[in-house]
Amino acid sequence: MNALLASCSIRIWVTWTVLLFLALGSPAPAADQTDGDASVTTIRAHEGWVTSLAFDRKGEKIVTGSDDDTVRVWDLSTGKELLAIRVGGKGVTSVAFSPDGKLIAAGCWDHHIRLYDSETGELTRVLRDHKDSITSVAFSPKGDRLASGSGDDSLKIWDHHTGKVLLTIRLDDDYDVTCLAFDPDGDRIATGDGDNNVIVWSSRTGEEDFTLKGHEAGIASVAWSKDGKWIVSGSWDDTLITWDAEKGKGLTTLRGHKGDVACVAISDDGKYIVSGGEDASLHIWNARQGKAVSSHPGHARQVVSIAVNPSGTQVATGSHGELKLWGLPK
Repeated sequence: MNALLASCSIRIWVTWTVLLFLALGSPAPAADQTDGDASVTTIRAHEGWVTSLAFDRKGEKIVTGSDDDTVRVWDLSTGKELLAIRVGGKGVTSVAFSPDGKLIAAGCWDHHIRLYDSETGELTRVLRDHKDSITSVAFSPKGDRLASGSGDDSLKIWDHHTGKVLLTIRLDDDYDVTCLAFDPDGDRIATGDGDNNVIVWSSRTGEEDFTLKGHEAGIASVAWSKDGKWIVSGSWDDTLITWDAEKGKGLTTLRGHKGDVACVAISDDGKYIVSGGEDASLHIWNARQGKAVSSHPGHARQVVSIAVNPSGTQVATGSHGELKLWGLPK
């Protein structure tokens, strides 16, 4: 990674959170069951990288976005495709369901965020103000606002009902905002950047609460626990770090990935952290003990997106062309 930083500009380096490796495949949408260390359902979801995915709040559907420039919605009980949207955004980098499940936000390479009706696929609004590709999007827990991070070194908070920008935060050191996550109240937001930092901000005023330093490379993914007490980040330094979100200090460094950590998530009950990355495996961690529970190979290529079903029974991972659904230990 140090060699990569020496030979490439930081802008090129951090954009792999959006598309790790550009490549074309030709999988056809279908579902199959495979046996192994964990119960797995594989959905042949896209023709490119599944750059982002998200469960709806009920845990009945999952939305996927891809560099093949489509957004797709899947029925988790059947593995069947419910909706396919051709975006026209030069590739989808990040997707999110609104808390009420009625909207899908899709951040794109063309600098725009598109909002869709989750039932019909109708385009309801396009948000335009960023000057570079969108790296991440997230609805606030109450659904009244939308946050977006971009390669233009900024974080924006939107009133997505009107399309108005409520707040813009710019990183001082000219590093891309690679990832973000709201706290459970929606009052604070954590961002990761290419300068190895996790920064916690007020989502109302834009004031910085504190900067979390400990990683030795850029931050690829960040997640906030449902009780609001801690944060986990994944980095290109091959590690995860858990952080005290109240005192602003590091708690535990998790090691076990063989390569970059591209994506992290936390189960709603706070029991498990899950992660994926360059080693093409799902890693499950005991969050309270700070120890590895298990590692599950299954993808042929890098895992670039991950989420935990609100039911707490299922983990979704995205790679090139495919979405996998794994059972989570009880």
